Amino acid sequence: MSRLLALLCCLALPATAQEADPPSRMEEGARLFFEGLMEEMGPALEGLQGFGEEMGPEMRRLLDEMGPALRDILGQIDDLSHYAPPEMLPNGDIILRRRDPMPEAPAPDSAPERAPETDPEDQPLGPGDSIEL
Repeated sequence: MSRLLALLCCLALPATAQEADPPSRMEEGARLFFEGLMEEMGPALEGLQGFGEEMGPEMRRLLDEMGPALRDILGQIDDLSHYAPPEMLPNGDIILRRRDPMPEAPAPDSAPERAPETDPEDQPLGPGDSIEL
């Protein structure tokens, strides 16, 4: 019984925690690098946030106005990977060149209708032609 009591007393004591290894030099260097980076970038990020707050309504209005036109253009472009980057011409036009040739258009089901034959009297007069009265 005394052995059982001794065993229960040992189990009731808190176990000693194993101490964590100190960070390696690489881990410490990386931590210091990122802390310095955050300190340096903090003001720039705050300025960028202010810019976003200023430009937010303008960007929303631009998207509202240009959205339908952009949707139409993107509906005509099958896949952007088929096109080279946009080029600006000297006159200010922006063009999108296709890298791959367009696939052949399917042949029409029926032959196009021919224009009706015209009466020779309806033809315009050429030089030296005369009119009979």
